[in-house]
Amino acid sequence: MAFGMRAHDLGGKQTFDQLIDKLTEHKINDIQLAFKKSITDIDFSTGHYNPGLGRYISKRLSDNNIHVAVLGCYINPTTPDEPKRQAEVKRFIEHLKYARAIGADMVGTETGRLDENFKIVPATYTETCYQRLLKSMREIVSAAEKLGVIVGVEGVATHTLYSPEMMQRFLDDIDSPNVEVILDPVNLLDRNNYKEQEAVIAKAFKYYGDRISVMHIKDFKLDENGDVAFEQVGEGLFNYAPLFKELKASKPHITMLIENSNGDRYHSDCDYLQKIYDEA
Repeated sequence: MAFGMRAHDLGGKQTFDQLIDKLTEHKINDIQLAFKKSITDIDFSTGHYNPGLGRYISKRLSDNNIHVAVLGCYINPTTPDEPKRQAEVKRFIEHLKYARAIGADMVGTETGRLDENFKIVPATYTETCYQRLLKSMREIVSAAEKLGVIVGVEGVATHTLYSPEMMQRFLDDIDSPNVEVILDPVNLLDRNNYKEQEAVIAKAFKYYGDRISVMHIKDFKLDENGDVAFEQVGEGLFNYAPLFKELKASKPHITMLIENSNGDRYHSDCDYLQKIYDEA
């Protein structure tokens, strides 16, 4: 596997130069980069993109051997606020231009909730919400196809694409080679299915294993309410071996982005995961 991490986990927001220095210091070469979560001294508001800015960012990254596996643009494509939905789509499409300029593998997003404040609501699981997602993504994918850029879509148990079955339906409906899957297996787990995590993972690979292009990896525990909550790699309830067995068989050298790691533990996290992978 090719390991990496989210850039904003390495100290939060900072200047672009500071971020480059920290990535170089910790020998991190593959990243997920979310501009607004990571960089303070460049204005990434919609409409500010231009090829010169793209070349500047690209050169700074390439000169330091840093590759963007996922350019994160995590929008809410199903917000019921129509002007906001349109603005979210427009922002994502502009990120497609950045991705082409900097050589990112894809622009990634989750699939939203039917709530203006992004709260967990039952309406997210309705056909109305799903059709709203398709409306947004068809606009995005049309632009991606013209620009020659990949859109990475991530399923989450509390979002519109909440299960492997829903992701399969979406991929069939959107019907584009420019859409790939970012698989975060923990994000597909909730209080009802976490004990069946191996079956959930098996479904994902059965239904769309050929479309999985990037992995997000973390661990989980149950919080005081019995809900799935984040935990550091190797310190929770997630069983990595079945997942790595699938990856070893069908996805050699896939990029594995470790979530919520940091400079102090990143390489030990990599070593821990690599050992399990080698033995899978």
